Amino acid sequence: MKVLVTGGAGFIGSTTCSALEDAGHTPIVLDSLVSGPEAFTRGRVFYHGDIADAALVRRIFAEHSDIAATLHFAARIVVTESVALPALYYRENVVGSLTLFETLLDLGQTRVIFSSSAAVYDSPADLRVDEQSPLKPLSPYARSKRMTEEMLEDLCAASQATASPMRAIALRYFNPVGADPQLRSGPYVADPTHILGRLMAAAQGRADGFTITGTDYATRDGSGLRDYIHIWDLAQAHVAALENFEGAFEAAARDGHGEVSFLPINVGSGNGVTVRELVTAFGEASPTPVTVREGPRRPGDSAGAHADTTRARDYLGWSARLTVAEAMQSAFAWEGVRGERFGSVAVVN
Repeated sequence: MKVLVTGGAGFIGSTTCSALEDAGHTPIVLDSLVSGPEAFTRGRVFYHGDIADAALVRRIFAEHSDIAATLHFAARIVVTESVALPALYYRENVVGSLTLFETLLDLGQTRVIFSSSAAVYDSPADLRVDEQSPLKPLSPYARSKRMTEEMLEDLCAASQATASPMRAIALRYFNPVGADPQLRSGPYVADPTHILGRLMAAAQGRADGFTITGTDYATRDGSGLRDYIHIWDLAQAHVAALENFEGAFEAAARDGHGEVSFLPINVGSGNGVTVRELVTAFGEASPTPVTVREGPRRPGDSAGAHADTTRARDYLGWSARLTVAEAMQSAFAWEGVRGERFGSVAVVN
């Protein structure tokens, strides 16, 4: 299939583009390049622009009328930035998505796979969440993801009475780590906020150490608990969602959910790892020692949770296969080639 991939120059979007290509699909990338590097679009059809540019989106579909689905990754994603600049997150993540969805509806596009987040969940006592678990997004970033889910669900429901009813799958990501095993893409931000990136920066001397932010959570060692999923497994989940899109809704109906038009699905490893445990594992894999400190919780952080992935297995035929150790190996390998992966590319203006 040919697929529109918004945010396809980002870490997750570009890695998913590689997974799509490996599976025989053709990604059509739309990215503003506000954060994603242009180099990650190399060799792909690429449109430089914003998801809120309805005229550009219409042009893409006019030039690629055989696009079968939209994978919507484009978003601001830094929790601490969202706390400082909430209007930016609501404008770009929520309002921008609304414009995109309205354009897709007007074009008769019927399939959307939305990049959501496990940050929408509350932290239950057992720290395990399924798709019916209570929600409690704590940051503007997390709330922007939940708002977009609600908005998309409403738009899909209303479209069922039209000639081109839209349905959507919201993949609620847990914590992606690692790099494409073939080293076509990986983390690229100079000052990363995700945990493996901050550990790598400390190991390479680009930071003076690593701080465990929050040591008073109700977890087995006081640090936050997360579900770390290899980025390649996460990319494969998108391929599964695309290829099993219709089957997912049929499975939901058999599972007692009726004829739904919006389907949230957790994407994680299913295992909980504390920050302290991940730091220890990283230290064992790193060729250089990392100075570790303890600090207070960051605004918008929670104790965390890990995924119940039953729905992903039963509806999409997908489950995580790679380990955190393999993610670390790919991350170290990526650091060795990262400088070689950037260069000039052609852009569709």
